[in-house]
Amino acid sequence: MKDEILSRIQKKFPLVERPFKAIADELNMSEDEVLSILQEQKKSNIIRQTSAIFDTKRLGYISSLVAFKIPAQKISDAVKIINSHPGISHNYERNHDFNIWFTLAVAPNSKLGLEKTLEVLAEATGAEEYIMLPTLKLFKINVKLNTTGKDEKKEEVKRVKHTEIELTPLHHAVIRSAQYDIEMISEPFKKTVDELGIDYDTFFGILNELQEAGVMRRFASILNHRKAGFSANAMVVWDIDEEKGEAIGEKAAAFSAVSHCYLRPKYANWPYNLFTMVHGKSTDETNAIIADMALEIESKSYMPLYSSREFKKVRIEYFTPEFAAWEEQYGN
Repeated sequence: MKDEILSRIQKKFPLVERPFKAIADELNMSEDEVLSILQEQKKSNIIRQTSAIFDTKRLGYISSLVAFKIPAQKISDAVKIINSHPGISHNYERNHDFNIWFTLAVAPNSKLGLEKTLEVLAEATGAEEYIMLPTLKLFKINVKLNTTGKDEKKEEVKRVKHTEIELTPLHHAVIRSAQYDIEMISEPFKKTVDELGIDYDTFFGILNELQEAGVMRRFASILNHRKAGFSANAMVVWDIDEEKGEAIGEKAAAFSAVSHCYLRPKYANWPYNLFTMVHGKSTDETNAIIADMALEIESKSYMPLYSSREFKKVRIEYFTPEFAAWEEQYGN
């Protein structure tokens, strides 16, 4: 049942007072059994985090994927500098001349802004060259590892229309609390509602409101890919016709093994504009998925970029003073 439970908590975590009882009822188990399994998975670091997943852009942050070209002997020092920025959530070494890949977000009130922050990082790290690859079109972002082996090869990616919302101080307070990892206990949200001085209905009502507005993508568990047995994760980049970008992007996003799918800009030194993250348990499995995709995706060329080292993988902490402190230190 472990794999069923892991599958369930990745897809849609129950936003109720006793979520693990809700999962137990669905799977004809006891709440204690579910909690025991999840506590063990958490202890083994298979479950990375269980929390609200927010949309950086909808919160007013500006972000981009970035690739740096860093000389091998400078990588260690460069990574320390890059990772010091609180807006760096992912940072990997990949098998390409552009060898350091990271995502960077700057706060809504950033004095430096995204481009200036990148200039500061490039100079401080000794990057020989860099490219900024912001999202032009998002087709999919939904990390769900196929722990049961039962997921279909394709899935429907629904287009969601979001409601408008004006964030109040209470919304901000809920966002600040819900972004952190919950405990695997019977009532994991009790501490949060007590600290906020609200009841469960208000708390879950606000989370649902944030989800309808697209501010919260979902509430779910994220697994540690390698610990969960998915050790071959490739960022596959495709050189596609920009005029057909929308149709091709939707086709790529439909593959269940694809967790992220974006259209990004091309440059003279970077011809690839469609980005897909593909997850498999082995390089052979991942390459087979990529080969299947290549049969359906009309591209001039494509290239899988495997990560050789993971330097950082965290959730950005929103509405915290660390962003301003970093700019104070590095931005002068």
